[in-house]
Amino acid sequence: MAVFRRPARWLALVLTMAASPALAASGPPPGFTLSDNTDLAFTSPDGATRIEQYVKESEESDVRWQVWARHGEEMTELKPEQTYPAGFRFTDDSQWLVRMQKTGSGEQDLYLYHVKKGAVVSATRKSLSDLAWAYFHSRSDTKRMKLDYHISANLVKGTEDGYRRLGVRWPNNRYLVISLSGEMDKHPKNVAVKGLADWRCRYDLETGTFDVPSIFARANAEALRWEIRR
Repeated sequence: MAVFRRPARWLALVLTMAASPALAASGPPPGFTLSDNTDLAFTSPDGATRIEQYVKESEESDVRWQVWARHGEEMTELKPEQTYPAGFRFTDDSQWLVRMQKTGSGEQDLYLYHVKKGAVVSATRKSLSDLAWAYFHSRSDTKRMKLDYHISANLVKGTEDGYRRLGVRWPNNRYLVISLSGEMDKHPKNVAVKGLADWRCRYDLETGTFDVPSIFARANAEALRWEIRR
């Protein structure tokens, strides 16, 4: 007859530790130092969350930047690590955070984070800019436009008051207005540069969906015809 015996106390402790998630890092790893550029520090409107940016430069002049959110005694890394510092903008209720991340000359991505129980976490599986471009290419009026360089997604100013400056009466802390731009190599010979300039769409933070309000229609049509002649 099999006999059940309780595991030794040390074995029970080992099993408990194995089942527990690893503790989160409490700050940036060795070699990263806090940037002394005050323009790279951002604080939420309620003062509870502070964004800090840390830099590490190797002997080969390879520069890496990490972003950390400080909330009380807790610190959370806002991935991904990048080669450039970033700009940030909170919604007025301090619950949403957009990262405006330079990735190269004239190019920028957007990342969306959500503040939950004091922690700042990624709000979307893909970057907000990837989602915006996917929406752009899903539309019948824009899906054929192929851009090659200077591809940039920008957050239009106005998150602090529901974009009242655009003449709208949208609910506060509900929408983000995103501007898309880019250029193309293949264009008419008599045109030096052709592409997309400041094409706008709206992202709904509540539903996670995109649309184009009618107030953007005229400007968006002009954005699709953007060109510079020399």
